[in-house]
Amino acid sequence: MYGRAEDGLGHRVGDDLGVGTWDVGPLDNDTAADWCRELHDAPAGERVAMVRKALTIVVGHDADTYLDDDFAVEAVAAAAVIAAQLPGGLRLDSPYAPDFIRAGGIVDVPDGLPSLALRALDRIDGPKSGLPGLWEDGYPAVLERRRPIRAALERAAGSSPG
Repeated sequence: MYGRAEDGLGHRVGDDLGVGTWDVGPLDNDTAADWCRELHDAPAGERVAMVRKALTIVVGHDADTYLDDDFAVEAVAAAAVIAAQLPGGLRLDSPYAPDFIRAGGIVDVPDGLPSLALRALDRIDGPKSGLPGLWEDGYPAVLERRRPIRAALERAAGSSPG
């Protein structure tokens, strides 16, 4: 059940009501939830390429032009998926995470993918990115929630946390 949930009283909440983002987590928005569903539905052999594509779109985006927030949230979801596969990484137990990961499945993390994810996060959090502006004063909470993702990626990439 991606992008939709019930509030316990039988009322649907989520994308059917036009609610695009409901919390500060890496998967807590319609675009990330949709991307996770697509990752789950993709053949296992194509998942790494899908993760890499989400990150590469962001990293390859011209730094002098505006980065659309949809690309950004897909890359954040991809970074979270990678971090969840790494030793000491976060656990993706969100109801919007790909079901195969929540069930203990994996996505291979080839060398270089954690570094690519870090570069994507740097681009997302930098100037000319649409995502920080959507949060106005709330973006520090987003960054705080993303800290374990970045830490796992930094350990895997061999860089020191910063």
